[in-house]
Amino acid sequence: MTHNPAPDRSIAFIGGGNMAYALASGILRADADRSVVVSDPVPEQLARFASSPVRTTLDNTDAVAGASIVVLAVKPQVMEGVARELAEAIDPQQLVVSIAAGVTVSALRAWLGSSAIVRCMPNTPALVGKGVTGLYADSGVSEAQRAEAEQLLRAVGDAVWFEQEGELDAVTALSGSGPAYFFAVIEALIEGGVELGLEREIAHRLVTGTAIGAATMVGPQDDPGELRVRVTSPGGTTERALSVLASGGVAHTLRQAVHGAWQRSRELSGVEVDGNEGSAPPEAADSAATLSRHTGEERRT
Repeated sequence: MTHNPAPDRSIAFIGGGNMAYALASGILRADADRSVVVSDPVPEQLARFASSPVRTTLDNTDAVAGASIVVLAVKPQVMEGVARELAEAIDPQQLVVSIAAGVTVSALRAWLGSSAIVRCMPNTPALVGKGVTGLYADSGVSEAQRAEAEQLLRAVGDAVWFEQEGELDAVTALSGSGPAYFFAVIEALIEGGVELGLEREIAHRLVTGTAIGAATMVGPQDDPGELRVRVTSPGGTTERALSVLASGGVAHTLRQAVHGAWQRSRELSGVEVDGNEGSAPPEAADSAATLSRHTGEERRT
């Protein structure tokens, strides 16, 4: 292994996609003097950093030289090739942070030979500074490095540590895929407003404003069920709407959607999900199949 000079406080991003851009921007907002370098083989990806103090390069090994943190922000399907390319350039003192879904710490260690690895599962609201990220550190990560990783992810939202790497599959299913669930609900509500005669732009404004307001009302210590009860008057419009949702099994379907995402995350991580151990309840697959059929019918009409 080639030993680089002692790492400084710079952060190297391998991959210049949306999440790398969000994290780099967040870090620079929090600490304008922090040195950040981004590498990507696609010049167009690097062009978005042109107006920032970020240094860009097409060379991954150039990017990691001397950095204290190396953030692997590439797609899972190319991670092995990128990691093996960097194996000789990564220094044992450097902290490696992976934000690639489904790529385990053991796989990264085998490809990189590095012992200080933090695996993260961020979500897309990080792009607007409202993300929430699950983090897992392997045994080679020091307390100081854990603090560095947490500071990095807190630059774009909240960060939650997990003691077992397998818990990141649940994180993926809940918060990693979660924004899409909310987008689907918002999309359906907008369509409902249009069906009632509202202009689409107005329906969009009403629904998104309501979603933001409702989410803001749910603080860390608030019970969403209690908040729901507070806004549900007996015999009123909200009670009628909630009864329709209940008769349609919406709550059950949402829970099974989370189970389905969890199972797929484990499959992507190479975890055996056949049989009883580690598999989602049978009704999850049945519900997912039913939902898929409904979606297909809607698309054909």
